Amino acid sequence: MQEQKLRQSIIDHCRQMNAAGINQGTSGNISVRFENRMLITPSAVPYDEMTPNMIASMPLDGEYGSWQGPKKPSTEWRFHLDILRTRPEINAVVHTHATFSTILAIAHKSIPACHYMVAAFGGDDIRLCDYARYGTKELSDNVLKALKDRTACLMANHGMIATGSSLEKAMWAAVELETIAKQYYHALLLGGAVILPPEEIEGVRRGFASYGLQDKPSPQGAEH
Repeated sequence: MQEQKLRQSIIDHCRQMNAAGINQGTSGNISVRFENRMLITPSAVPYDEMTPNMIASMPLDGEYGSWQGPKKPSTEWRFHLDILRTRPEINAVVHTHATFSTILAIAHKSIPACHYMVAAFGGDDIRLCDYARYGTKELSDNVLKALKDRTACLMANHGMIATGSSLEKAMWAAVELETIAKQYYHALLLGGAVILPPEEIEGVRRGFASYGLQDKPSPQGAEH
């Protein structure tokens, strides 16, 4: 019953991605840790047609890349699997082609500390991973490097990845990342953003830990 609810929750969040405007069509994908497996969206199935039994299951240990289900897993299964295998504190991964995140990724721009909410992602910037073709080991390696000590990244000429200790938190992170990307993009149009110093971001990051941003994330962001 728990697994069935989790499978349905993946579908619900896929539909939520599109309704929120942070994804288009079937370009995004979601994975969740369940026991010693990864549950991940199937490849090229419209979200409105997706059913719980279509969610693919992949072992986190054992034969790398093996899967079970009537539909093959997303073509991006590799970086989803590698993130969950190497980052035990992460239980969900959300990948989208959100418009403003992707615009910055196409321009090969990382996001500096233009807003204090950048601290919610683990440091004083949101990194851009180097380009590699979708679905490849090279892309997965690039993603893991960009995510070191971070919970989200942009993907050059591709999109974005957000992670979390739960699917709800990963989705919150994806929405927040796209919001910051939109704000930074428009600041660049005005001639550039004023960047907060590293010590300020570190102070904000410590503050987040003390009042529970990670425990009760708000789509509107954290307010003091």
